Amino acid sequence: MGTDEVERADLPTRVVHALRDRGLTVATCESLTAGLVAATLAEVPGASAVLRGGLVTYATELKSTLAGVDAALLARVGAVDPEVAQQMAAGAARVCGADLGIACTGVAGPDPQDGKPVGLVYLGLARGGTTHVREITLAGGREAIRRATAAQLLGMLEESLAAARPRISTRPGFR
Repeated sequence: MGTDEVERADLPTRVVHALRDRGLTVATCESLTAGLVAATLAEVPGASAVLRGGLVTYATELKSTLAGVDAALLARVGAVDPEVAQQMAAGAARVCGADLGIACTGVAGPDPQDGKPVGLVYLGLARGGTTHVREITLAGGREAIRRATAAQLLGMLEESLAAARPRISTRPGFR
């Protein structure tokens, strides 16, 4: 394995440990990745101490009914939009009772969706009433776009956690 591959493989472990060290929990709301981000975190031993759960909102209407995304916004802009990603992240945190919510919505292909090109993805992160969104453009086939989206979202979460100071946790340790 090359250095980049090792770093990518270690990313979920680093994220889980950073969450634990800061006494924080996370929830996901995933569209194009269909649960891949939550599953990737759950592969790390001890993830149950920090991963509250996740929503798979692959169908557009589920973004509204499960995550609370404004239905009028979805009707106006479609599912692939920065504000949709922000509302998905906030919805994940709220519905799952987590400190942080992370979300992704985009086009994995093979065809454009609602006039949005294949590879366009929005990542959302919500924490304490504040939301952030990042637009990325990815290349490759469906599987490559889905996997890259998951890695980019976990990277965004890791960056956010690096800015947060560790605190002493009263939560139970790893199982």
